[in-house]
Amino acid sequence: MPRASQIQIQEQGWSLIELLIVLAIMGIMTVLTGPSYQTLSARGQARSATVEIASELRLARQLAMARRERLRVIFDREGRTITLRRADAEGILHVYKYADKGVVVEEPTAGPELLFHPSGRSATPTTIRVRDSQGRETTFTVSITGRVSVS
Repeated sequence: MPRASQIQIQEQGWSLIELLIVLAIMGIMTVLTGPSYQTLSARGQARSATVEIASELRLARQLAMARRERLRVIFDREGRTITLRRADAEGILHVYKYADKGVVVEEPTAGPELLFHPSGRSATPTTIRVRDSQGRETTFTVSITGRVSVS
């Protein structure tokens, strides 16, 4: 029969103090990385919105050429929408809502409406600025040829 001094007891699991130390380290890491994550998230959302707005403008140009009709792009700053509609007839073709994207779209330099001709040309060149919640700005330029560029 083994004696008590010969019996080896195997411990399994962690002590309460070890668990508390791990939780404290995780809490400190969360506090330190939280603002970085929020900044990264805001930047990603703003980048997504700028790509989508550029796509809306390119879509308007392509539809004007495909349908062989004039199309208007209307920027509604209060409603935070961009509406694509037919210029010479009734009908809304598409509405893009950017209210929940965390960006502010300033009024285009040529006014709140942009017109694309059936040739794909723009009636007037314009510049559109988009600001994210961190203050970073992206600029869209629509040339007289209708080409949309992002800078």
